[in-house]
Parts: sequence; structure tokens; C-alpha cells
Amino acid sequence: MPEPIDVGSAAILGAVQGATEFLPVSSSGHVALTSMLLGVSADMPLSMVVLLHFGTLVATTAVFAKDLRALAASTWDGLRGDRAAYLQSEHGRIVVGVVVASIPTAIIGLALEPRVEDFSKIAWVIGLGLLASAGLVASTRRGGGQKASLSMTHALIVGVCQGIAVMPGVSRSGTTIAVAMMLGLSGPAAFRFSFLLSLPAVAGATVLSLRHTDELASLGVAGVVGAIVSTVVGLAALIWLRNLVDRGRFWMFCVYLLPLGLGLVGYQLYRVST
Repeated sequence: MPEPIDVGSAAILGAVQGATEFLPVSSSGHVALTSMLLGVSADMPLSMVVLLHFGTLVATTAVFAKDLRALAASTWDGLRGDRAAYLQSEHGRIVVGVVVASIPTAIIGLALEPRVEDFSKIAWVIGLGLLASAGLVASTRRGGGQKASLSMTHALIVGVCQGIAVMPGVSRSGTTIAVAMMLGLSGPAAFRFSFLLSLPAVAGATVLSLRHTDELASLGVAGVVGAIVSTVVGLAALIWLRNLVDRGRFWMFCVYLLPLGLGLVGYQLYRVST
């Protein structure tokens, strides 16, 4: 079993997770790099990663509480009444889209999971993921469409992209928002769909982690601190990001991702050459 993480390292990782989970800069890549710098990359248990994600799950639920209540109420009414009309409504299409998109996300995520931990320790892999994220985020400068919801086919495409985004360096939010905008959603609608779509994926990973109760218990206070810091910082980051998307400034993150990705790839090439 990996050694427990100290409270200070847990707080730092929680802050990095909270900020980068929502901003399109790849939380997995930044958490991996931060853990390397802290010297805990080889020992950090999967349960710590899950707790950090749980913190951002709480933040997402808090920010989208109004949307979640509205979707739950309309779904309940729709199932009790005219189901066909509900499925054609905006809320119905959003709910169906999230369900449909979650299927390929789960399949691809589970298929890639055994390799993700190894890839997260390779600088050039993280660098290439960051470069891919930079390209996707930059594409949003052209703007999105005017749609408020996606067709099932387009929802599947977004779900596939979210599954691939488990790779370190590839931003989940950057990928899903950019792809949804390419498929015709407006910026605000893509933002909402992206983060509603993240809820089943993160909740599922959290439930699966309950199999490792001994590992979770071994984290002690450090695990609690990491989750709390992740929640607080995540709330601030998510609110700020929503404001940027509404103002059409989402693309600006490529200015950060591009040099960081190039730097990591260049560093790896330098190491190999020497």
C-alpha cells in the first residue's frame, strides 16, 4: 500500500486539482506534474486522486444546483406525462444527451485506465496532451453555434472525446466544450453540457473507489484536507470560467497551454539527447 501523504502536500494537490479541473489546462497533467515536484508521484494512491475529484464534484453540484433541480423536476414530470413531448423538449434533450454521452466515456475510460497512471509519469506524453488541448481551446475563438442541446449522435461524439480526455495533459473541460461548440452549441450551452456530463463520470469513479476503503482510511486528515481545498478552489475557478465563456474568452487558455506543452516535449527531447 502506498505511503500516506502529508497534509501540506494534500492541500497543495487539492488547490491544483480545484483550479485545473475546471479550467481547460488539464487537471490530470497538472496534478501529475505537481506530485512529481512534491516527490509523491510514485507513492500517491489512487484513492487520493479520487478524493480530489470528489471535491470538484461537490463544487460542480453546487454551481449547477439550479440546473440540476430544473432537470430533475422536468424529467419527473416528463416520465409521468407525455414522454414523447419531454424527449423533444430542451431539458429532455439535455438529459438524454448526458446519458448517451456517458456510455462511450465509461467504456473508453475503463479501457484506458490501466495505462493512464503510467502515462502520467512521462513528461512528453503530458506535453503532447497539453498541445492537443491548446489546439482544441484555440478553435473556440471562432465561436460556437446557437443550439441549446445536441442530437444523440453529436452527444456520442462528445462522450467519446471525454473518454479520451482521461489521458494526462488532455483537458476534459477544454475538449468537451470545444467539441460541443464545433457541433453547434453556443458557448454557454457547451459550458453547461460539459459540466453536467462530468457529474456521472466523476460520481462513478468515486463509487468505484469505495472498493478500496482501507486505502481511503489510510489517508486520514490529509485526504479530508485535500478534498476540502479542492472544493473551495474549484468553486472559485468554475464561477470564473463561466464568466470567461460567456464573454467569449475561453480560447485565451491556449496562450498558457501551448508553451507549457512545447516546454515539456522539449525537455524530454533534451533529456534523451543528453
